[in-house]
Amino acid sequence: MTVRLTLISPATGEALREVRFDDDGPLDPTGIARAEALASTVGPAPRAYASPSRRCRRTAEALGLQAVPLGELAGCAMGRWRGRGLAEVAEDEAAGVSAWLSDPTAAPHGGESLRDLRVRVGSWLDDLRDGSGRVVAVVEPDVIRAATVHALAVPDATAWRLDVRPLAAVHFSGRAGRWNLRAGEPLAQRG
Repeated sequence: MTVRLTLISPATGEALREVRFDDDGPLDPTGIARAEALASTVGPAPRAYASPSRRCRRTAEALGLQAVPLGELAGCAMGRWRGRGLAEVAEDEAAGVSAWLSDPTAAPHGGESLRDLRVRVGSWLDDLRDGSGRVVAVVEPDVIRAATVHALAVPDATAWRLDVRPLAAVHFSGRAGRWNLRAGEPLAQRG
């Protein structure tokens, strides 16, 4: 039995353009249009999920997926940094940002640590591995990083070395108690 999982990052929104911690803001019109244009590249999936954020749910909808929002797939809880710009937070809490970027167990913002995110997402991933068939999930970029780190069993800090672009797909196949990864690739329209 093999499960084939595709994780797709959401389309662009204001938070991404403004380099700030997501505050569940909407997608921008360009992001929606791009996702709609890519809908034919995703295809149907017997099981479709989404991070509960508005941008992931809206991206899934634009991609033609009837995705079930799952709390286990929520982005990292950023506590008091939510909605703030990275530059602003770095200026106000330089030591906190430094700790957050260097220690996977740190949560100076009062939210969730990188390790806690990886454990939560990894638990969902391990439960999914016991099934079979195709699964698609539209999830926050940090969820894709956490899933990748967990699947490859590499140190949590590796997540900071993984870039996830808007509307990129990362493919996993799981069976026999392990995951294999096909590195991310952008969704592209078929000619």
